[in-house]
Amino acid sequence: MILLGGSSRQSLVALRGTLDKTISGLSSEDCAALAKDLFTALTAIDSSIALRRALTDPSRDAASKSELLANLFGGKVGAKAQALLAATVALRWSSSIEMVDALEQIAVESLAAAANIAGALDRLHDETFEFSRLLVENPDLRQALNTSADTAERKDALLADIFGKSFAPLTLALLAHAFRGARGRHIERTIVAYSHAVTARLNRVNAHVRTAIALSDAQKSKLAASLSQHIGQQVHLNVEIDPSILGGLTIRFADEIIDGSILNRLSEASRALAV
Repeated sequence: MILLGGSSRQSLVALRGTLDKTISGLSSEDCAALAKDLFTALTAIDSSIALRRALTDPSRDAASKSELLANLFGGKVGAKAQALLAATVALRWSSSIEMVDALEQIAVESLAAAANIAGALDRLHDETFEFSRLLVENPDLRQALNTSADTAERKDALLADIFGKSFAPLTLALLAHAFRGARGRHIERTIVAYSHAVTARLNRVNAHVRTAIALSDAQKSKLAASLSQHIGQQVHLNVEIDPSILGGLTIRFADEIIDGSILNRLSEASRALAV
């Protein structure tokens, strides 16, 4: 995930939460369409300094910024993308570039969400990493993909010729977005950035559970269903048996920690008595 400081960091956390709510209940195809819309907006916003400044100007209220977005992208992107864009500009960002960085993050995560719903998030993660390795090992391929004179269509064709039979369609879609949205970076830096964003989504849907005793299959299923409802996507559990917590559960995923262990309750009670 991108590293932001100050108000931008908290805004990104809030924006990712909004993304989770937006994609709750969507199909893989709908999430992929959302990602495409976000990438479309990302390219337009990143290309205009004046537009970036207008969308992050603290003297303008959220309603006027949302109206500006509607004028720019109405009819070009879907309603869910419009709502996410409006949520983005309503937050406070330390700089206009950091707002675009955050928008890029959720665009990639939207496509990763499509892969997760299709049961292919691990494959997307692995293939993105594999592609970054191939770029390092093959300077001719790297040069070809970094050649700005080539059109996006030619690069898409090159991708399909080389990787069409080995990479998943969603991986090819992510790589195609990377070529269109390099934002002045060499392709290898863009792929690394996208790989980190995919990892962030992977971490978000893998919950690490510590429990004092083994959980039954029914308990695991109930817990996974509850967490899936909480973040709006299928959640995978990694369960660790740790008698030191005495009882209850601790759950960690993404930016959240849920500590319901007996040890934590005893610690809280001890602190309360000490006051």
